[in-house]
Amino acid sequence: MNPSELTYQIIDHAADMGIIVQAADIKDLFMRAAYAMTDIMVEGDIKGKPVRRELTFEGEDLPDLMVRWLGEVLYLFEAEKLIVRDIEITSISEIGLESVLNLARFRGGRHQIAREIKAVTYHQISVERKDGEWEARIIFDI
Repeated sequence: MNPSELTYQIIDHAADMGIIVQAADIKDLFMRAAYAMTDIMVEGDIKGKPVRRELTFEGEDLPDLMVRWLGEVLYLFEAEKLIVRDIEITSISEIGLESVLNLARFRGGRHQIAREIKAVTYHQISVERKDGEWEARIIFDI
C-alpha cells in the first residue's frame, strides 16, 4: 500500500495512543491497521531486500484476532528489527488469519523511530461493521 493512500485517525488516550481504521472489507481493515501502526512507529523510506514471513493466527473473535495480529507485527519490529513493507492476507475468518508479509530491515540513518509502542492492548478494542464499512478501534500502550 502506498503510504500516501493510508488514512487513519489518531485517538489521544491518557498515557496511551489509539487509532481508528476503516476499510471496505475485513482483509483490508487488518492490513490497514498494520500499516497504520508501522507508520506511527517508523519514519523513513522502507526499502531494501525484502524478508518474507508467513504468519498464521487464531483468536477467540475478531477483536482478539486484531490484537494478536498487531502484536506479532510489533514483535517483528521490536525483536527482529523488521518493518512491514507489503502484506497479503490469504485467508481470514472470525477466528483465524493467514498472511504473507514482506518486511525490510530497520537501518539507522535510513529509518528513525517516530514513536515507541510497547504493546497492543485489549482496552476498548473493537472490530465491527458500521454503515457498510469495517471499522477497528485499537489502543496502544506507549
